[in-house]
Amino acid sequence: MRALELHAYEGPSGLRLAEAPVPVPADDEVLLKVDAIGINYPDLLLTRGQYQLKPELPMIPGCEIAGRIESAPVASGWKAGDRAFAFVWNGGFAEYAVAPLKAVAPTPAALTQEQAAAVGVNYATALFALQNRGRLEAGERVLVLGAGGGIGTAAIQIARGLGAGVIAGVQNDAQRETALEAGAEHAIVLEEGFSSRVAELTGSRGVDVVVDPLGDWIFGEAVRTLAPEGRLLVIGFAAGDIPSIKVNRLLLRNVSVVGVAFGAFLDVDPALLPRLAVTLDRLAEEGWLRPHIRQTFAFDEIPRALDLLGEARIQGKAVAVL
Repeated sequence: MRALELHAYEGPSGLRLAEAPVPVPADDEVLLKVDAIGINYPDLLLTRGQYQLKPELPMIPGCEIAGRIESAPVASGWKAGDRAFAFVWNGGFAEYAVAPLKAVAPTPAALTQEQAAAVGVNYATALFALQNRGRLEAGERVLVLGAGGGIGTAAIQIARGLGAGVIAGVQNDAQRETALEAGAEHAIVLEEGFSSRVAELTGSRGVDVVVDPLGDWIFGEAVRTLAPEGRLLVIGFAAGDIPSIKVNRLLLRNVSVVGVAFGAFLDVDPALLPRLAVTLDRLAEEGWLRPHIRQTFAFDEIPRALDLLGEARIQGKAVAVL
């Protein structure tokens, strides 16, 4: 099979197109024929050697895929040809990939395979963050930072589908357009003092939940946007530095900072993804979940796609199609 192997931790340029053996699934895994691959920031960090996992090289990156079941354990309920999406720690940049049963779920009937390649990481993470970690309730308000990217547009749609109002935090006009198209009611520029703009939009109350995939200085300003008993969900640090905070600010304001690590929690709760998949399927049927696939790439163009992602030149979601 064709695969993109990482031979050096030097960024996307370290990827090499290669012929590799089709992986053999373990007793608790399925084998998928890959139709589409999600392009994600963790993939970029991994190629740079900046991710929390640093596998021995050469290896095949790629964490988000959609495809069709090639083989599965007899008692799993899966059969050959079933459409599925999966979260895999690595191995997704290939024509075939294996995924643990706990990390694979049926593709929502309302979605294409290209769209499904955004579900295993972006939409599953957004739903886990808002529903499980953020305890979002209908009628609450959410501030989504990095709202023009894959996780941002997913969080906007999930929040709206769960009955919340959404303010999008963006960095330019292109991101503003993407966020509003995804369903945000307002879009603000993430510049120094943006918390005052949130206060204006919320009658000085603030927001109940912040979705933060950015970190850096933006995190500290985002804490100021929280209403009493608000929750800031830490999803990543795409803006650069990992921030810190004086916790007396949390105490005095009665607010919480909550970590979100969807992939790691699958080990804690193997039934998590199947439960999330039921809600994701419903939201897709209702029209809330509609991945914004703004750019598609050929399989051998994945290194270029990762470069563009690193340059913040991809709005919404990008996928590679086989």
